[in-house]
Amino acid sequence: MAVPFLSSSLQLTATSPILFTKLTTPIIHNQRTTTCTAPTKPRFHLLRRSAAPGTAVADQTEGGGGGGEVLLNPEEEKRVEVVDYDWTEEWYPLYLTKNVPDDAPLGLTVYDRQIVLYKDGEGTLRCYEDRCPHRLAKLSEGQLIDGRLECLYHGWQFEGDGKCVKIPQLPASAKIPKVACVKTYEVKDSQGVVWVWMSTKTPPNPEKLPWFEHFARPGFFDISTTHELPYDHSILLENLMDPAHVPISHDRTDFTAKREDAQPLVFEVTERTNRGFAGTWGREKEGGKGSNLLRFDAPCVLQNNREFEGKDGVKNYFSGLFLCRPTGQGKSMLIVRFGVTKRSPLVSVLPQWFWHQNACKVFEQDMGFLSSQNEVLMKEKVPTKDLYLNLKSSDTWVAEYRKWMDKVGHGMPYHFGHRTISLPKVPPVVEHAPAGLIAALSASYPAKGGIGTMHAPNLANRYFRHIIHCRSCSKVIKSFELWKNILSATALVLTTLAILVVSRQWKAVLLGSAALCSAVAYACLRAIELNTNNFIRTHRRL
Repeated sequence: MAVPFLSSSLQLTATSPILFTKLTTPIIHNQRTTTCTAPTKPRFHLLRRSAAPGTAVADQTEGGGGGGEVLLNPEEEKRVEVVDYDWTEEWYPLYLTKNVPDDAPLGLTVYDRQIVLYKDGEGTLRCYEDRCPHRLAKLSEGQLIDGRLECLYHGWQFEGDGKCVKIPQLPASAKIPKVACVKTYEVKDSQGVVWVWMSTKTPPNPEKLPWFEHFARPGFFDISTTHELPYDHSILLENLMDPAHVPISHDRTDFTAKREDAQPLVFEVTERTNRGFAGTWGREKEGGKGSNLLRFDAPCVLQNNREFEGKDGVKNYFSGLFLCRPTGQGKSMLIVRFGVTKRSPLVSVLPQWFWHQNACKVFEQDMGFLSSQNEVLMKEKVPTKDLYLNLKSSDTWVAEYRKWMDKVGHGMPYHFGHRTISLPKVPPVVEHAPAGLIAALSASYPAKGGIGTMHAPNLANRYFRHIIHCRSCSKVIKSFELWKNILSATALVLTTLAILVVSRQWKAVLLGSAALCSAVAYACLRAIELNTNNFIRTHRRL
């Protein structure tokens, strides 16, 4: 993904050296030869969830083929280290604080767990399990009454720590049963993002709550967007930590991505822990200088930071922050935050919705590749080592991430590691789409999905991937819609008056005004399409 709006001197993937400590012996991967042979298909190790945490599991992989110094060596490790890990004992990014609705509950998921987020009467964020204890109806389909969350099935109301405070069907003399309560989750608002602690057994660990130093700097400016995507969060993270694809996949999307800039890259892994890894990377043509710094932290936080000195000698900071959340099998949600202390003049000229739609376009450029990759992983049911041909000069971070999954995957609902896998135990949740006439009407309006689709989201559609999660873009589209209708009606009235009047001078004035209104109405229509229509590559258009 490219950075289209901050500074022409910056590239997407970068991190600050103050964010981590180097190892005494760095590991450097560099491309020097071009020999390559097809790998033989090896056996793989299926990591069973009963494996004892903190123990090493013997690697049963054989073969792997040879690629000289071009491919990352599949035989670097003979054993798979397994460390203690529980996916629920982590903070997950839920939503940008500014986009949380004030007047309605918000249904969200973390892996296969459905939760509901809302603001009570005092504006305090509350998070419950998204099901009513009465008959399991979704509380996110309910409404807020006097700051309480009401289930719309039978009107049960909940507040605070999940206590039920109203059951309309109970006799006046009856007391509400104590068991009529909902499971609660701890949430925190930190640096403009709402985080949830998913464990209901272990108290929240404040030390695990991420804190991003650059975003706390005075004058630090950022543009943040939210995107719901139709592929697994691990594939999303792979994509975000892959600088090699940017010149090809996002060629000419903005001034930072050009396919002729595709070249070998030099990587240096400077830190490996049980909670992630960090390192630097640079272009081989530039001497492999590691000016771009990357850091991945559990469970799914990726930073790309960079420090640079301006012409005035003042040190400036850039940060590309990617907060991923698994939302079920083959689905994920991403909060993207690009920030800088010295921003490009274009940011002040172009409206924020322009940068949001450009970010949507970037994800759509990758969507076909990543969705198909997701399908292949689920179909083949083997580790990535048996499927990927990772190059030293482009895929080091991808291999590091999948190896980290080998360590902790036993503590996740499912995972695809470099050498190990654990398959999902439960089938994926499928949202049911409208049928019959409604489905036909929905298909005929692809920009927004048509009628009734607020209850049948379509992740192949930009409107449902971004607009419904972005308060500012929703307001902009409504404004464009309103002005388009007003101007279209005004143009029609002016045209009618021009037909009725006799004076040529008035006819010219009225028709000119009608033409101007029509042109502005068309501009509003194009702005709506720019924000809601998917990007389609030129060579794929029919």
